Order: sequence, then structure tokens, then C-alpha cells
Amino acid sequence: MTRKRVGWIGAGRMGAPMAERLARAGVDLAVWNRTRAKAEPLRSCGAAVVDMVADLRECDVVFTMVATAADLDQVLGELLGDGTSAAGAVSVGSTGSRPGVVVDCSTISIEQSAAARQSCAEHGVAFLAAPVSGNGKVVRAGKLSLVVSGPRDVYDDVADLLGYLGRSVTYAGEGETARLVKIAHNLLLGVVTQTLAEITVLAEKGGVPRHAFLEFLNDSVMGSAFTRYKSPAFVRLDYTPTFTPVLLRKDFDLGLAAARALDVPMPVTALTAQLVQAAVASGRVEEDFAILLDLQAAASGLELKPEDVAVDDGLGS
Repeated sequence: MTRKRVGWIGAGRMGAPMAERLARAGVDLAVWNRTRAKAEPLRSCGAAVVDMVADLRECDVVFTMVATAADLDQVLGELLGDGTSAAGAVSVGSTGSRPGVVVDCSTISIEQSAAARQSCAEHGVAFLAAPVSGNGKVVRAGKLSLVVSGPRDVYDDVADLLGYLGRSVTYAGEGETARLVKIAHNLLLGVVTQTLAEITVLAEKGGVPRHAFLEFLNDSVMGSAFTRYKSPAFVRLDYTPTFTPVLLRKDFDLGLAAARALDVPMPVTALTAQLVQAAVASGRVEEDFAILLDLQAAASGLELKPEDVAVDDGLGS
């Protein structure tokens, strides 16, 4: 079997560790990032770093992991040969080479994903939507989850590459079904975090140390990989960002729009969306969305203090 040439676009907080996993698996990988310096460390893992998106046109498969749909539109324009570069220079016409498959791991709307798929189809390029569950730390621990939609034969052809990225890959069907799965996932992410904040504050205001309550919860039938993972932030009040309130608000907007389109009432989600908006309005937009705990404590008349105790995050770190 011929070894696939793989391109990667986006070496940010998520993209860099995901690309690293491919490189360390021995994949023939070339990486582009708007700020080249962020991609350079991947050389030590065996990846090449290229100067332009157009340099990836001869790859068999190109992964994209970018922040917004506008970013995806721009890089696809350059990759497919009809866009402009990040520096503003118009791409010189395509050499005739284009990747066979684009796999997009970004979080975008169903409509934006469909537009990207159509753009690829017009250039004879297959497209898979492959959003992920996790963050950089989860990626490095090998516990990332992916959900993928698009043509089944295309999925089967790149399944080996997807498998290098994390511990599980779920095929969700044709079209943009993977986008709806990811949006629904992130709605639950916000609702669970808000609920976790509420019950943690309740326990602490009643005299229970946060670490003791969360230890009990995590070892009970109600605990989960996520509650365990978020416990260190709650106990130590360490809000180093893994996912910001602004990004979570974007996903709530997408989720509630989907709910309206499908006539699904979501009263608990709608209320949580307002609490996420309050987190954004607090101005703490560069911190982790776990600041929902602080907002809940303030609303409850409780002053939180960090607890300097060891807490298992479930990632083996």
C-alpha cells in the first residue's frame, strides 16, 4: 500500500498536539500555520514545516484545525487554488494538483460545514467533517475522541490516520451529522459544568471542602471522565484556559439555533446559555470556562479560596 502524504493546517492549542501524534506515528506529515514559529517545534517529531498552504496541494489528505469558519474558508481557498494567502497575496492558479481528501476537525456550524463540503466538491476533493472532544492535554494523554461524517468509503480510506489522533473514532453517517453531534456534546459540556459548579458551591457553603466533595462525586456512579478532569481546576481555582467562555458561548448559539430549526425545546440549555453569557460579560474571557464556579460562588455569597491538595485529573498526569 502506498504511504499517504498528509498535510496539516493549524498548529494552535489543539492542532499542534494532534499533528504531533501523527508525526510520532510515522506519518509523512507537512504542517502549515499562519504563525510559522508555532509549527517549528513539530520538526523535532519528524514533520516538515511549509511556508504556504499551497505547498500542501500535492498531499493525499489534508487535515484542518482552525478557529473559525472564516479561517477555514480562507485556507480552503488557498488549498484549492482560488483564494488568497494569509499575507494577502492572491494565490497563483493551481498547478493542477489538489489533495484527495480534506478532513476538517474545527468546530463550525452545520451550514458552514456544508458550504466547505460544496467548495471541496466543486474542485473534485472529498470532505470529511471530523470535530473532536477534548483539549490539548487530553490529546497528549491519547484520550481524544473524534466523530466523523461524510462518504463512508472516504472515511474508511483515512480511518488509520484518524485512529492515530485519539482513543476513539465514531462514524456518524453522511453529510454534516458529525457537526450536530459535536454541538450537542458542547451543550452538555456547559450544562454539566454549570451544574457541577452549583452543587460544589452548595456542598462547600454547607461546610464540605471542595476536594472532599469532588473526590466522593468522582468515585460514585455520578462521576465521569469529565468531572474528574475538571476537578483540579475547581479545587485549586486554576483557570488556565483549555476552552474559554467566548468559545462556549459560540457553541451554545449554534446549539440553540439547531434546536429552533428542529423544533426541540431546550429549557435547561437556554438557561445555561444565559449563565455562560454572564461569564463572558464578566470580562474574564481569556480564562477557562470553569470560572462558572466563581460566578456561582459570588451569587451564593461564598468567597472561594484555592485548596492546595493533590487531585487526580484522570489523565495519568
